[in-house]
Amino acid sequence: MLRRLGVQRTVGLCNPRVNGLCQGDSGLPAGGCLRLLSFNIQVGISTERYRHYLTRGWQHLLPHPGRAANLQKIGALINDYDLVALQEVDGGSLRSGFINQVEHLAQLGRFPFWYQQLNRNLGHLAQHSNGVLTRLHPSVLEDHPLPGPQGRGAILLRFGEGKDALLVVMMHLALGSRTRTLQLAYIRELIVGHRHVVLMGDMNTHAADLLERSPLRDLGLLAPQVQATFPSWQPQRCLDHILLSPELGLVKVEVLPMPISDHLPVAVEIRLPGCLTGALAPMLNTPPGGSNL
Repeated sequence: MLRRLGVQRTVGLCNPRVNGLCQGDSGLPAGGCLRLLSFNIQVGISTERYRHYLTRGWQHLLPHPGRAANLQKIGALINDYDLVALQEVDGGSLRSGFINQVEHLAQLGRFPFWYQQLNRNLGHLAQHSNGVLTRLHPSVLEDHPLPGPQGRGAILLRFGEGKDALLVVMMHLALGSRTRTLQLAYIRELIVGHRHVVLMGDMNTHAADLLERSPLRDLGLLAPQVQATFPSWQPQRCLDHILLSPELGLVKVEVLPMPISDHLPVAVEIRLPGCLTGALAPMLNTPPGGSNL
């Protein structure tokens, strides 16, 4: 698959980190529903005007006291969700005060399991990453660098086994359409043939492009969200998405009015079909233990 798409990348089969502070916090909420959130947090930088990209740009390199307060707000938000995709998080460098923001948010939101995907390692200056926080123990977790220039990645999680498993892919796609098409072709090969699929993240394009003019166009995925997510202070473009297989029943979708980052978070609640709830049963009560799985 990688060779056919013209990329020389290594796919990693990984274990999620375990948050020892959250013993017994795993499991689905009542009613067989799953609450999903995707948020590009811009490493905790508050952006409220276009000019802030210039005047606050130094915060991408140096620490700032307001970042900790923003992470506290994000931590309070994500506490209401079961599975969270994070983009533009720092894995622990000078600008974040050497705090791994994925781990920190897992602690604030009391998530038993978390994983940091390091996509661009600038040493002490920056640790450009994606992150996942989950209350369910994944049966499979894979780290996928995406085609194109270094720095973009996807995290694949599988919950359950067999044909009724739930497949979730979290991503941060490229700005350019040609590279994004390559990346979506790669992601298509990961998910094709699976019945229950969720794609979530900052996809840097509109739903019509994803569902009608991309390699995903014939998979029957749904894009329930229509509200714009960017820029957060005056949303005009819908760039952040949670795409669903039709069998995953939509209960609720919303873009949350939380202008901390330059993107707004998008949230979806889905009702799982009975066959999938049964497949996930072994994932619900796996007790966290130790520092790694």
